[in-house]
Amino acid sequence: MERNDLSDRRFDVLLERLDRIGGELEKLNRRADNDENFLRLTKELQTLNESLQAIAYAALGQQAPSVRRRRAG
Repeated sequence: MERNDLSDRRFDVLLERLDRIGGELEKLNRRADNDENFLRLTKELQTLNESLQAIAYAALGQQAPSVRRRRAG
């Protein structure tokens, strides 16, 4: 009977550890999702900034400087 108690305790400890690991994985997944969303937002802001600059130059009646865009990669 004592051996079963020890096994039950080990099983409970193992379950607690697995629960903590699962919680940490959830946090990491949320953080990764936020990082992906942040990258998308950054690209959108960059595009918006370029568009606003083009509009500003057009309003001034000047041509925007010719700038090569970096390739993503």
